Amino acid sequence: MVRSKMAASMWKQCLTAAVKVKRFSPSFTAKRCLLSAAYTDPKIWEEREKDPQNLALLANLMDRTYDRNLPVSSLTISRFVDNISCREEVDQAEYYLYKFRHSPNCWYLRDWTIHTWIRQCLKYGARDKALHTLKNKVQYGIFPDDFTFNLLLDSYIKNEDFKSACSVVEEVMLQEAFDLPSTQILSLNALGSFLATKPQLSVSEERAIGASLLLCGLKQDNTVGFSAQLLGSALLGKVEILKGIHAVFKGMPLSWVRGYLGRALAVMERVSAASGDIKLSKDTLDSVSHILQELSSTSDADSSGEESDVEKNKTEEGIDEDDEAEKANLPRYVIRFRELSSHLESQGKVDPTSFQDLVTTLTQQNLASVEKPDMEQYQSRLKAWEAEKRQLIQREKDFRAKAEHERRERLAAKAAAQQV
Repeated sequence: MVRSKMAASMWKQCLTAAVKVKRFSPSFTAKRCLLSAAYTDPKIWEEREKDPQNLALLANLMDRTYDRNLPVSSLTISRFVDNISCREEVDQAEYYLYKFRHSPNCWYLRDWTIHTWIRQCLKYGARDKALHTLKNKVQYGIFPDDFTFNLLLDSYIKNEDFKSACSVVEEVMLQEAFDLPSTQILSLNALGSFLATKPQLSVSEERAIGASLLLCGLKQDNTVGFSAQLLGSALLGKVEILKGIHAVFKGMPLSWVRGYLGRALAVMERVSAASGDIKLSKDTLDSVSHILQELSSTSDADSSGEESDVEKNKTEEGIDEDDEAEKANLPRYVIRFRELSSHLESQGKVDPTSFQDLVTTLTQQNLASVEKPDMEQYQSRLKAWEAEKRQLIQREKDFRAKAEHERRERLAAKAAAQQV
């Protein structure tokens, strides 16, 4: 009897633990619902036409070419990246990508070279190098296509490195590359997972995440998209109030028109007026409420502080009179936010599900269906790249043959002149 009760108790504990794991393990859910093995499988890429090269000879060729102040061809750097076979050679390729970017031929770094570089970094455990060159794209010329972005994003998310994943999303945002639904879903997944960790964000991070949420959210006409627009606009509005509008749009593909907090409220108004099932997530509304409370506290502290210090900070941060006028709208924004929140609640348009869980559901429901067109487009792109590469190789052969012919003609002419 005692043994029976003990067994029943242990069985109950095991069931409880199993339920807890299923319910509270977002990483388990995330790993199951990201890009499929077929999407990330490098088999098609590995089957491309190979051009085996000795990297030591290629490196020597490039060094001698640069020493003579001559341009290295895009085919040469492509061959070097294509023939990477270990982690150490990834580091060497990084150096020559930098050199190529600062050479006269810098504009001719091929799209397939960029794709191959990211592929090689992932293959040889150098994901940090891929992100470094991506973040420093002006120095290395790394501007990936959407499929390549997806591979890097998926790798970071599956590894639960959400902060680095958001760094990739920031680059997608800066290149305005949220065209593919798959990229949108992966980006929102990275942003939602990172924000769920409750990170302490700097102003620059709030700007980057806010812009990413806003621009990606504009591509999704659903609860996730509108929630992303709301929080993104609020984060940008926070930066605008604290640092001025120039701190918001400088170096960003964003509008320079003031009033990002007003745009956040406009998102709430659109959801309130919309028909259908579009809602706003409660935790997103809570985040916006916290932002407004924080800004109100900062505003109160400024008004009670030393005037000279306040004026000095304004001058240093580039805040002008129009920025101050926008800041004066803050009390009105707070009141309007409370009104709209109450109205949305009464309409049943506040979703209690967290933003992260909403994104996870969106991923599970939609990501698999949008993979097929991506993969078909990728296969077509590979064929186009191979055709372009063959043309360049043939052009290189013709150029060398012509150069050799001209060299022999010069030698023959020189020999004939000596006989005379």
